[in-house]
Amino acid sequence: MKKRVTGIGGLFFKTKDPKASKDWYQKHLGFNTDDYGSTFWWKDKDGNDCSTQWSPFKEDSKHFEPSKKDFMFNYRVENLTELITVLKEEGVTVLGEIEEYSYGKFGWILDNDGNKIELWEPIDKTFLE
Repeated sequence: MKKRVTGIGGLFFKTKDPKASKDWYQKHLGFNTDDYGSTFWWKDKDGNDCSTQWSPFKEDSKHFEPSKKDFMFNYRVENLTELITVLKEEGVTVLGEIEEYSYGKFGWILDNDGNKIELWEPIDKTFLE
């Protein structure tokens, strides 16, 4: 297995009012927000288009469970299926099954502190079409 994490795919956090948070970040920090938050575009060292997502969630969201934290990190990975297999072999807690969408594959694990981590094998070009 060559690479595991290749970058930060997203920063997700809970808030009382996601719209107010998006509006605040748009007004004061210039975020280009939409229904999902804000997407930051960048190029990797090979010149490929890549993205990182910033998204506020409602404070009662169940998306971060079983973690009790008010945040979740999403990391960009290569070959998610192989990585999940290796992580299981290493004794890492894997949550649920891999899910596939037009914009990539997702898997979830718990770190040593019980934080839920989302692993994303992206298809960035989906967002550019």
